[in-house]
Formats: sequence, C-alpha cells, structure tokens
Amino acid sequence: MSLVSFLIQVLNAVQYGLVLFLVASGLTLIFGIMRIINLAHGSFYMIGAYLAFALSGHVTDTMPSMLLVGSLLSFAFGFLLEWAFYSFLYQRDHLEQVLLTYGLILAFEELRSIIFGNDVHGVPIPESFTGSIALTETLSYPIYRIVVSVVCLLVAAGLYYLIRYTRLGMMIRAGSHDRVMVQALGINIDLLYRVVFALGFTLAAFSGMISAPLSSVAPAMGNQVLIISFVVVVIGGIGSVGGAMVAAMVIAFADVFGKVLVPEFAGMFVYLVMAAVLLWRPEGIFKKG
Repeated sequence: MSLVSFLIQVLNAVQYGLVLFLVASGLTLIFGIMRIINLAHGSFYMIGAYLAFALSGHVTDTMPSMLLVGSLLSFAFGFLLEWAFYSFLYQRDHLEQVLLTYGLILAFEELRSIIFGNDVHGVPIPESFTGSIALTETLSYPIYRIVVSVVCLLVAAGLYYLIRYTRLGMMIRAGSHDRVMVQALGINIDLLYRVVFALGFTLAAFSGMISAPLSSVAPAMGNQVLIISFVVVVIGGIGSVGGAMVAAMVIAFADVFGKVLVPEFAGMFVYLVMAAVLLWRPEGIFKKG
C-alpha cells in the first residue's frame, strides 16, 4: 500500500468513525441516563436518512437548511416519542424494554414502507461539494467526505461543551450518577429524560442525514448501524461519551483497514477487536462518566 493510499484510508476511517460516534453517543446517553436498552436506535439513523431524502430538493434547497430543519424535526419527534412510549419503561425490566423497542423497529419499518415504498433512494451531494481534491495524478479524495468529517467534529465539540460546561450538561452528568438525588434537588427528572432522549434521537438522525449522500437510503438500513453502535458503546464503556469517541475510532480503523488488508476476515474483524478489548478491560475503555 502506497503512502497516498494509506492516507486515503485514514481519512475514510476518521470520517466513518466520526459519523459512528454521533450515533453511538446518542445511544450511550440514553442508556447512561435512562437505563433503557434502546433497540430502536438504528431506526433513528434510518429516519434521519429518509428525512434527508424527503427534504432535499422538496422542502429545502441547501445542505445547511436541510440539516437544520431535519434536526429540529428530529428533536421534536424524539421529544414526543419519549413521552408516548419510553416514559413508561423506566420502572420496567430489560425484557420489556427490549420487546417495546423491537416493536418500534417493526412499526418504523412499516411506516417507512407505506410512506416511501421499498425502493432504494439516493440523496444528491450538494453541488458545492461534488468535486474532489487531487492527491496524485490518478488519486483524489471527495470534498464531501472532508465536509462530513468537519461537520461531525463541530457537532462533537458542541456536544462536549454542552455536557461539560452548561447547566443542562451538569444535570445530565448528575442524573447519570444518582437520579434520586437529582430529583430530590428539585430538578424535573421527567423533562430531563425527555430532553436527553430527544438529543440522542437527534444525534442519530443527524448522522443519517449527513451520511445519506454517501450511501443509499434503503429499507432496514438502521439494522447494521444499531449492531455496530452497540459494539462501540460496549467497548467505550456504557454511559461514557468520551469512551464512545475513542471506541468509534478504534472500530472505524479496524473496519476500514480490515477490509483493505484482510478482506476475507473483514466481517469478523471488528468483533475480534471488541473481544480483545473486553478481555483487557471488561468494563470498557472508559468507565461511565
């Protein structure tokens, strides 16, 4: 592998890892605060991708406006979804959580089929970002992939600032450690849960929206994302957003270079990495925090 080819694969891994982090950070937030095993999280990613397809060229004309409108709709839908379904799960056991959230997967897939059909759709790359940056005479790198990485970094930085330096972030961190004490201090724990869930939903949907031009918008596209997101959450440490970032990068590099270097084992390489990490640190790279 030449140096340029290696750098291209590094850029691909970073871009994939950042998108994966946004999905997994929403999942780990929901589990870390609300203690809910949310099997429907991959469907949130799918909803974001279909939102991008529905909004692009029909409601909005530019990528920033599409992402803004889609994020606002996602937050509102996540807020209502928590109120309608998830708010009843806090005192239930994990089996009931799994059954309900799996039922939501089926419901979302059926609604997707009714509204959009079962065809595979595509979202066009914005004209401003359709070009490529020439690396050599024969190799180039798409501008849009760089844009995706930059936007994901900005969102990740915003999420870090929100959790570490805002009043809401302080309540989120406190709620992840001792929910009873947070409620005793007069904080509306129901509203906090609702906002956290809506934030997690929005992060997953945003990932789907910004990734839609890079891949097909297709039925059941959230299933694989759900599996790999759980791998990231387990490796990073359940409830740890920082751990999700590190784990997402580990998994992304393992997946991208696994497919390049050992393609015959690519399907299992990520899970071998997960097994190795968990043998080293069974609680994940970082503990919840």
